[in-house]
Amino acid sequence: MTYRASAPSSVAYEDESPHFLGLVHQYSLSGRHSYKMVIGRDAGLSYGHWVDIDTAVGAKGIESTTWTESGVRVRFPTGHEVFVPARFFLYGR
Repeated sequence: MTYRASAPSSVAYEDESPHFLGLVHQYSLSGRHSYKMVIGRDAGLSYGHWVDIDTAVGAKGIESTTWTESGVRVRFPTGHEVFVPARFFLYGR
């Protein structure tokens, strides 16, 4: 795990659960690596909504996350931004 964040208590989602986000650096048996972002209700981040992140972007990490009732916006130091609507990570998805 290269980055971890949780939604602030001031942001309430309709499934009434806390939500977490993580940037995961994965390695394959062939030596390739990739970055994926996971957002969901599991504090261990073993399940949720997965988003592939370009390796060049993911390698720089995450600069910030902004949680709102409509979703979460993730900013990277490269200037890239990803917005994930809440409907994709609510109710254990």
